[in-house]
Amino acid sequence: MKRTLIAAAAILLLHPQLNLYAQETLVDGVAAIVGRNIIKYSDIDRTYAQMRLHGSASNRQADQCAILENLILNQLLVHKGEVDSVEVTDEEVDYYVQLYLKNDMRQYGTKEALRDATGFNYDELKEQYQHLIRNSLLARRVEYTLTEDVKITPHEVTQFFNNLPPDSLPTMPERYELSEIVLSPTISETERDRVRTQLAQLRERVLNGEKFSMLATLYSQDPGSAKKGGELGFTPRGEWYSEFEAAAFALKPGEVSPIIETPVGFHIIQLIERKGNTINVRHILITPKVSSSDLLHARMLLDSIAVEIRSGNISFEDAARKYSTAPNAKQGGHAVAPDGTPHFDRATIDQLYYNVGIPGMDENQISNATATKTDDNRDAYRIVKLNKKHPSHQANLSDDYDNIYNAALANAKQNKLRQWARRQMQNTYIHLSDQYANCPLENLK
Repeated sequence: MKRTLIAAAAILLLHPQLNLYAQETLVDGVAAIVGRNIIKYSDIDRTYAQMRLHGSASNRQADQCAILENLILNQLLVHKGEVDSVEVTDEEVDYYVQLYLKNDMRQYGTKEALRDATGFNYDELKEQYQHLIRNSLLARRVEYTLTEDVKITPHEVTQFFNNLPPDSLPTMPERYELSEIVLSPTISETERDRVRTQLAQLRERVLNGEKFSMLATLYSQDPGSAKKGGELGFTPRGEWYSEFEAAAFALKPGEVSPIIETPVGFHIIQLIERKGNTINVRHILITPKVSSSDLLHARMLLDSIAVEIRSGNISFEDAARKYSTAPNAKQGGHAVAPDGTPHFDRATIDQLYYNVGIPGMDENQISNATATKTDDNRDAYRIVKLNKKHPSHQANLSDDYDNIYNAALANAKQNKLRQWARRQMQNTYIHLSDQYANCPLENLK
């Protein structure tokens, strides 16, 4: 339900040293000094342990020198952020700290198991996260400021591609371009009234003394929070649907909201605690259901639309504009992959279109109607057209321009960042320990 599921993806931007779970003994001590900050041996060893775990390690000394180089760059960014007084709020840090700790507790179950796995007790781990997350957010914020104005031309994209060694060109997996027509029947007012009545009864039970958390576990249809008694965790403004957020932030601790409607259904909310600009609430979500007869009608209508398209009586694009209830209807039903491109890889197809059989379809073939869920988790049916199938191939400019453009842009930003780092190193005290004194640091010199 929560939009914070999207925000959680921001964790991937945080520095790899946030991973505190190396599977080998870590040697502590100072590997390098950068300005007023230090890099520990354990910082390098943790990241190297993760490289080994994922099979990306090749030469230990070279890999560790490369890790050290990245950590020095990170510390230079942190140092500039501190000098420039770049703001990272306590609420931002606390949000990610709580998210990490919740993930840890979900994985290990008890604080004792967490301590055994990480070597830190809960409070020590929290302190570690606070320091690492603050620095990581600070570094990423400075990095964005330094590189946000980088632009590249089509000529530079071509030049970047032509300079790549032929044996380094990646093999692109098979990809698919799709269009879809989705029919999501309108929910009847009778069903909406049924849900409101059920939530009103649950709200009355809370007001009469029953535990909100127990009722959330029993009745809430939010799978992410129901098993936790409806609790969503400390969250700042801007992460929830506006209707939900307005009601939640207006509550006092322990108070229960009236029934609130959002695109995913109806809710009642209870405020647990307020901390600065973040709040922790629990909620009960009940989603109105489409009737089985309406769903059957949608499936039959879609199958008849598919027949009309196959017969040439109407184009798929026109049918999408006329019948589809999906947001991409005005675009003729053209589907967009999660990465923002029209190209779906096999893993994404298997996840989002698992019951359609797209890999076995021919180009321009149209599927029969299959069940699906809309973005707001409502039952629907859809038909899918396979517009184009791109076979597996070695990357080239004609078929893979978007991917090559993104790689070229990332390279241009990295070059600007390295140039900045070289200038900073001339005015920043940097000392390497004897163990790493011979690291070339080629990209920073």
